[in-house]
Amino acid sequence: MTRTRTRWLVIVALSLAGTAALWAPSARSQMSAMPSWIAIGVAASGSGSTAWFHEPSSRQALACHAVPGSPAGAASIQCVMAKLP
Repeated sequence: MTRTRTRWLVIVALSLAGTAALWAPSARSQMSAMPSWIAIGVAASGSGSTAWFHEPSSRQALACHAVPGSPAGAASIQCVMAKLP
């Protein structure tokens, strides 16, 4: 391969990489740092516990009840969601 041909291949490769970088979408974070669910209460009775959450914009309430699993297993969590009037 001649020196001129190598130089042209490098120029073409660099220009293609530059064009691709211009056309590629830039990375933008879409994460909202504001929490959407607000904790409104917790309660415990026996070996289980319940936590209530509220999401103001959709007017929904969420109640999650955790009960211990088997001695070797993890706790079980069950949640129920309801729309507030």
